[in-house]
Amino acid sequence: MSRFRLSTLAAPVFAEKTDPRLIVDSEHFRAIVLDGILKAKTSIDIMTADFKALLVPVVGSRRAQSIVTHFRALAEKGVEIRILHAGTPSAAALVELKRELPTNLTIRRCPRLHSKAVIIDTRSMYLGSANLTGAGLGAKSDGRRNFELGIWTESPSLIDNVSGEFNKLWEGQQCESCKRKDVCPVPLEEPAL
Repeated sequence: MSRFRLSTLAAPVFAEKTDPRLIVDSEHFRAIVLDGILKAKTSIDIMTADFKALLVPVVGSRRAQSIVTHFRALAEKGVEIRILHAGTPSAAALVELKRELPTNLTIRRCPRLHSKAVIIDTRSMYLGSANLTGAGLGAKSDGRRNFELGIWTESPSLIDNVSGEFNKLWEGQQCESCKRKDVCPVPLEEPAL
């Protein structure tokens, strides 16, 4: 069997156009960020345990900008973005988040969250193991990226089910019975930046 290596930005190769599609390792960056998040028109819902200031190339440039900068730009265009994560964002992400957030960009924290999902325009979704980090999305070099698996789907029933779970967490329906209140004194809110 011959081996070949896909570039981080190479499009994933799928044998068939079936639903769902398997996303493996470095394919995550293209599927989730380039073909998903950056092309959102109305909404993005993200569940991730870890959130860092992942660098994303700027189209038509040799530069890269933090994913937070891209979130700001999308929110300013009217895309509603909700990010639910478990821990404190990376130092680089926190620096960017200290500026006032656009109205359409809301970030909440739930220390029990371990799910990873990205829902784009309520029509397509990633569901898998990757956090919103360079290593998780395969944007790091070969020796520094995680081994990740996930699916990309346009299945309305699966998207509806995951959206329902996202909304339960977003609205704090589990907060009353949560046993981790000691690390989440203000449920579902970021600490003062």
